[in-house]
Amino acid sequence: MAEFDPIFSLAGGLLIGLASVLLMTSIGRIAGISGITLGVLKNTPGERLWRFAFLGGLIVAPVLYGFIAGSPVPLSISSSTPALVIGGGLVGFGAILGGGCTSGHGVCGIGRLSRRSLVSVGVFMVTAFAVYALSRHVFGWLS
Repeated sequence: MAEFDPIFSLAGGLLIGLASVLLMTSIGRIAGISGITLGVLKNTPGERLWRFAFLGGLIVAPVLYGFIAGSPVPLSISSSTPALVIGGGLVGFGAILGGGCTSGHGVCGIGRLSRRSLVSVGVFMVTAFAVYALSRHVFGWLS
C-alpha cells in the first residue's frame, strides 16, 4: 500500500474538482459515475460520446500515470471475490436508492449545496463507519 502523500492527495482532489466543474460548465452535466454509466447503458442519442470519454478517462488515467512515473500504479486486492461481488452489489443498490453515487453526491452535490446530497453523503458515511466497525470488531473480517 502506498504511503499517504498530502501533495499528491491535494493535487488529486483539485483535479477531481476541476473535472467536475469543467463538465458542469461545459455541458451542464454532473460528474456522478453511476449516472454517467447508466446513461451509456440507456443509449441516449447525443449522450454517448462524452460519457464514453469520461469513463475511458477513468481507465486511461492510471495507465498514463504509470507510464509517466515509470512504474504502474500499485494495486492490491485483499478481499475475496464473493466479498467484492456482494460489496459492489450493495454499493450499486445504495446508488439506486440514494438517487446517485458517492461521486455525484459527494463531489458535485455538496459543491452545489444540494440538501439531498448533504443528507445522502451523511447516510453514506454513517453506513460506511458502521459496516467497517461491524466487519472489523464484530465479525473479524478485517485485520
